[in-house]
Amino acid sequence: MGEVSVSYQLVGNPAGQPVVLLHGLGDSGPGWMPVLAELATTFQVFVLDLRGHGNSSRPGTYSFELMRDDVLGFLDAVGLTRAALVGHSMGAVVGMLVAQAAPDRVTQLVLEDATVPRPGDLYRPPRAAPDEPTPFDFAVVNALRAQLTDPDPAWWEGTDMVKTPTLIVDGASSDDRQALLAATAARMPNARMVTITAGHHVHRDQPARFLAAVEPFLRQGSTTSL
Repeated sequence: MGEVSVSYQLVGNPAGQPVVLLHGLGDSGPGWMPVLAELATTFQVFVLDLRGHGNSSRPGTYSFELMRDDVLGFLDAVGLTRAALVGHSMGAVVGMLVAQAAPDRVTQLVLEDATVPRPGDLYRPPRAAPDEPTPFDFAVVNALRAQLTDPDPAWWEGTDMVKTPTLIVDGASSDDRQALLAATAARMPNARMVTITAGHHVHRDQPARFLAAVEPFLRQGSTTSL
């Protein structure tokens, strides 16, 4: 398989701490618009389109591990030794896997309403392709749903080894999800959870409250990460 091209937008303060935004399934970089302008006043923000989404490659092969490797390859390509990662949903799982694989590359980690799945917790049967074309490669959906149903046990087992300062933003979208996020925070040595009643898309539904939680957390690392 050939190389995968990852599309991105760079905005913000060139001297600011680098922050990489990782969107959710079926979304793309522009989905961060409700919070992007505010983040860009302080930080150097890299807004990625993960494989199969937005303007990035659609190779037809998808997994959380491949997306993790794409992010690490992106950091290398743009010369970022270390960066904060802010991930929503699918992007949160990817961010956690990056922190597990390369803890020295991640200054801080924000997980928005998602974390790595525990074996046996989720059942996500395949979905039929919609009649209308989707703005992303629909093959991503069932590839990732299969991994959520039958995840690598090492993902969950590895959460207690992630010492990266972590903020888990719980949108109170479901009791089961809230319990999983709380369990993640309890396992991680340097994590805390904040609950913002907003549903699954916290940064879209409650942008001001999301920023009020995330900005101070990211600023804590601005003096040590460059």
